[in-house]
Amino acid sequence: MRQLHPETLAIRLQTERTQHREHATPLFNTSSFVFDNAEQMRALFADEEEGNIYSRFSNPNVREFETKMAMLEGLDDAFATATGMAAVFAGFAGLLSSGDHILASRALFGSSYTILTQVLPRFGITHTMVDPAAPETWDAAILPSTRMFFVETPSNPGLTLVDLEAAGALAKRHDLILNVDNCFATPVLQNPATFGAHLVTHSATKFIDGQGRVLGGVVIGGKDHVAAIRKFCRNTGPALSPFNAWVLSKSLETLFVRMDRHCDNAEALARHFIDHADLISVNYPFLDAHPQYELARRQMKRGGGLVTMELKGGVDRGRAFLDSLELLSLSANLGDSRTIATHPASTTHSKLTEAQRLEAGITPGLVRISVGLEHVDDVIADIEQALASSR
Repeated sequence: MRQLHPETLAIRLQTERTQHREHATPLFNTSSFVFDNAEQMRALFADEEEGNIYSRFSNPNVREFETKMAMLEGLDDAFATATGMAAVFAGFAGLLSSGDHILASRALFGSSYTILTQVLPRFGITHTMVDPAAPETWDAAILPSTRMFFVETPSNPGLTLVDLEAAGALAKRHDLILNVDNCFATPVLQNPATFGAHLVTHSATKFIDGQGRVLGGVVIGGKDHVAAIRKFCRNTGPALSPFNAWVLSKSLETLFVRMDRHCDNAEALARHFIDHADLISVNYPFLDAHPQYELARRQMKRGGGLVTMELKGGVDRGRAFLDSLELLSLSANLGDSRTIATHPASTTHSKLTEAQRLEAGITPGLVRISVGLEHVDDVIADIEQALASSR
């Protein structure tokens, strides 16, 4: 058979068919697996034979999802976790030790920031934050103990980009593990491994699921890195459930189609509001006005499904705007089929100080719009009436 496209493999890669000749992969909703004999049990526990033992270790539904994600990101292997934050933490804890240092972009999701600044220091792992948009400053922050460069691009929620080619070059110069959170772009729009990333991390809860149904995460990388992460997770237990894995694997079958619609709607919405009188600014990677527009065009296929707007009137106006929405959902999630509005300063990044929020590009009046799959005219009309009502 000829080499198949990723869009086809996301649909056709699946667990080996059982004796029942099913067309779609069944749900293996079991905590454990039986052995043919005592010798097979011994060999499996000794890692002399591949196979399932216990669903905290592996499960056919989870393995199918991992295999698809590794294929989509162009890397060797993957390990799936119960949530996106479990995947972020596993990428750190599975590979780093006390005394190690992480170089990190300062434009990160709030919980990632908390892990770096509050959790890892308790175990002797330190960090330095750098300006994601200033690669010329990164080398100066490298220490002899630096082992990893962790970035998020586009960032949540400020949509700041990291130059992945420059990040890959930095990692090669200093023998670092380049770990890229690719949640906002998905493997449809951006493949960090082509720029030298060793690990790619996702919250599968977002665009990969796409309908706000289940939680999940995944770390993708080379065999040795993933083996170390798998060993850590096998013993600490952040396992993805078989049901959630089954949902996520099925969701990958429509990811390419959905991302096309997310991007169409988001770009149309951003262009509609770019000169709106109630807004200070509109931010979207594929708008000419985005400060990193040229970089976005170089490393992303399209601009993604997120738009941010800076409302005139600060925090109070932002809250009044959210309360005036009629169609859009108020939720902390993103990447859903339904358009979602969030005020990061008072929700997802509220635990950061005001100075930390500003460093991450989160201003008081910033509203994040995760643009869904509805007709874009209906989404635009709801935002228009909410802007008018909140004046």
